[in-house]
Amino acid sequence: MIQTDELPLRYKTPPEWARMALGDLVALLGDHAHLEKKAASNALELLNRWQGVDPPKRWVSILANIARDEAVHLAQVTRILFRMGKSIPKTHHNNYAAGLRTFVRLGKGPEELVDRLLAAALIEARSCERFVLLANALNEQKEGQKDNESLAHFYRGLWASEHGHYRVFVKLAQRVLPKSRVETRWSEWLDHEAQVIQAQPPGSRMHSGLPRNIPAEV
Repeated sequence: MIQTDELPLRYKTPPEWARMALGDLVALLGDHAHLEKKAASNALELLNRWQGVDPPKRWVSILANIARDEAVHLAQVTRILFRMGKSIPKTHHNNYAAGLRTFVRLGKGPEELVDRLLAAALIEARSCERFVLLANALNEQKEGQKDNESLAHFYRGLWASEHGHYRVFVKLAQRVLPKSRVETRWSEWLDHEAQVIQAQPPGSRMHSGLPRNIPAEV
């Protein structure tokens, strides 16, 4: 069984979150699809910020590969929705990502770029954690076992990819500023993310919060 203990997150999502999120699978998958689309576009946007990063060719190649991976994940989630007779919602708002963006040092050149990379790393790390929780919850369910096993396998497959992405984003940040400065900022980001994720309202979203009656695990 994949474990999430190795992730650096400073707030541990209880397993109850997954059972709640799976209450509306269509809504969860629709949210997931939008997140993959945003992740792909974010990687392409970061790709354009290679100026001053050495070597620029490797920077562009890495981010292009991440964008490709996210586009593949988008296609996979979309196919699952189509098989259910559904499609991607036309509108989407991500309060979690918006909360993270408030911590970005806008207009600060390299510092802003490092913050954008670390924000991306945290989104990937949090998604890793929640993919595992969803896979475990699906395996526990008895009804529709075959479909549950297929979806659980899908989420477990995503874990390895997103785990690699989170580590790559941190390493890319260390190409922009010295490692010691990035490590200090990373610690600050981990604290900020823990606050943001706990402030999210409950619901069938990948980065939703928990009802008040479910205790948090920090």
